[in-house]
Amino acid sequence: MNNMISTAEAIDRLSKTEKVGQLFMPSAFINDTEEEIQQIEKLISTYHIGGLCFFHSRASAATNFEGKKKVVKNENSFEVLKKLIIRYQKAATYPLLISIDAEWGLAMRIENTPQYPYAITLGANLKNIDLTFEVGKQIAKDCKAAGIHWNLSPVVDINTNPNNPVIGYRSFGDDKENVVSLATAYVKGTQSEGVLTSIKHFPGHGDTATDSHLGLPVIDKSKKELLENELFPFQKLIDEGVDSVMVGHLSVPALTNDKNIPSSINKDIITGILRNEMGFDGVVISDALNMHAVSKNYPIPGELEWLAFNAGNDVLCFAEHIEEGIQMILENATEAQINKSIKRIWNLKVKAIGRKDIPEKLTDPSSLNRKIAEQSLTFLSGTVKEIKEFRISNFCTLTFKRYGTDQSEKEILATIKEMQNEIVNETEILLLLTPPQIKPNNNFGFLQQEIDFVNEIIQSKRVVLYHYGNPYALKFFKTKNTVATVIVYQNFKEFQDVATEHFQGTFEAKGKLPVSLT
Repeated sequence: MNNMISTAEAIDRLSKTEKVGQLFMPSAFINDTEEEIQQIEKLISTYHIGGLCFFHSRASAATNFEGKKKVVKNENSFEVLKKLIIRYQKAATYPLLISIDAEWGLAMRIENTPQYPYAITLGANLKNIDLTFEVGKQIAKDCKAAGIHWNLSPVVDINTNPNNPVIGYRSFGDDKENVVSLATAYVKGTQSEGVLTSIKHFPGHGDTATDSHLGLPVIDKSKKELLENELFPFQKLIDEGVDSVMVGHLSVPALTNDKNIPSSINKDIITGILRNEMGFDGVVISDALNMHAVSKNYPIPGELEWLAFNAGNDVLCFAEHIEEGIQMILENATEAQINKSIKRIWNLKVKAIGRKDIPEKLTDPSSLNRKIAEQSLTFLSGTVKEIKEFRISNFCTLTFKRYGTDQSEKEILATIKEMQNEIVNETEILLLLTPPQIKPNNNFGFLQQEIDFVNEIIQSKRVVLYHYGNPYALKFFKTKNTVATVIVYQNFKEFQDVATEHFQGTFEAKGKLPVSLT
């Protein structure tokens, strides 16, 4: 692999075909077969692609995420990731820009790596924004240790729709000023380690009820409303100075002459609004081009890639038709158009590639996670006094936890029956509730029988509820009927410890719910 040349040299030295190859950032997977790895190496050496975006496995990537394909587990995932990056870099004529979605750490994509709290948890902690700066910094260190230059984070969508199937817990909250404060801290923390960021999903994916992995969400608001809300965090962060903006797959009729063209390939929105009106001249990266919101409407290989580039994207993420895409761009784009994008991309490469301060080990998130747990714990209802009185009653503890377990419906119903028998004579219950999943599809993974069982307890007993998960899951439960409900947000050990101390009366809940649950 050659050393990094300057931007001016790149413009001068690369052929037109090599330059177009640099626009492409296909996906790479840590659980690929040797045959699949060799195919990616061939892509790199033949087409001079500019970078790779890493995912866990083909079964868990973007559009397959809600599917039934078996996801492979990999004990040595971090070592595999590091070795693959080295191997792919060796296949490249020009250094690859390596990216990943690491919103809450490498753990978002790579198991057995450090995991930090979700954005919604950080959103509960506005008194200590320095902790969000530290999260960005720590995640950046882990990216560097892996050989990753670009963390495609943070999400700056304002989550104003409680039924949002894809943003939710990934957003800092539903208040635009708070989103700006926390996202800025995260970006600055990341930048302090020399790692690149990308704010997403322009022009704002917060008020949607459709998952763009599967269909095209529509944001039906006036331009004035969009400027005051959805576009507000993007403008503020652009003014502060961000490396890149990721454009989502959204239909936003107020910003375009053709509402049927998704924002990710829409010239009115990318060149017109983002570039010209909002003054952003950094790198624009598309959201994954294999997502069904766009891919299913453009069956001709290469057409989608050309449309994305022509609309104003510099980097074509998760492009699946590279040979055809390169060909179509070569046939249709001007040299000036190509050079403009190469200049932006190469400036990012020069900024991020070839750093010497590479950490040898991954970070230990425990101490920082503990501090965040202490600041984010939130009273939804009830008081310290009511918990104190409950604590001296003859309560029993019921732990309702199915997170990450793979149980059949029959086993779950048998467990409910056991719990019913266990508490039949109890009047006070300390209920520790962890939803089966963080995502809201299929009622956060709850069976209706589980929801009914929890509500039956709440209505027939005196219950103090500690909730270890996405607070939006609480909409299924009659929390107004509890003695107290406390939101813990995460099921990490550090958060469990803080919740225990809170119940014991040695700790105060300082967090503020960052979203409305009504």
